[in-house]
Amino acid sequence: MATNFVQPGQVLTLTAPSGGVTSGSGYLIGAMFVVALHSVVAGESFEGQLTGVWSLPKTSAQAWTEGAALYWDGSKVTTAESTNALIGHAVSSAANPSATGLVRLSA
Repeated sequence: MATNFVQPGQVLTLTAPSGGVTSGSGYLIGAMFVVALHSVVAGESFEGQLTGVWSLPKTSAQAWTEGAALYWDGSKVTTAESTNALIGHAVSSAANPSATGLVRLSA
């Protein structure tokens, strides 16, 4: 077995940004999008999940189709690429309007 393996990498220990993190909410840490697994204040360590399927807040006025590319606008998931970071794909369709959608994270 390779001797340079460190960890699987689905969950990383990171430093909470300004404002801290809330369990179950999404955050862009550098270019990595993670979902916080617990709540902590800014500067504290937290575990962030980089993979999996999550129910996340979305732009209500958008309809999603299965497999659509999804982006993070800083507070919610959107289909608008613009300058937003690609975070994953829609697992299922989501209606317009709706508050949340299922997202498969693409670490």
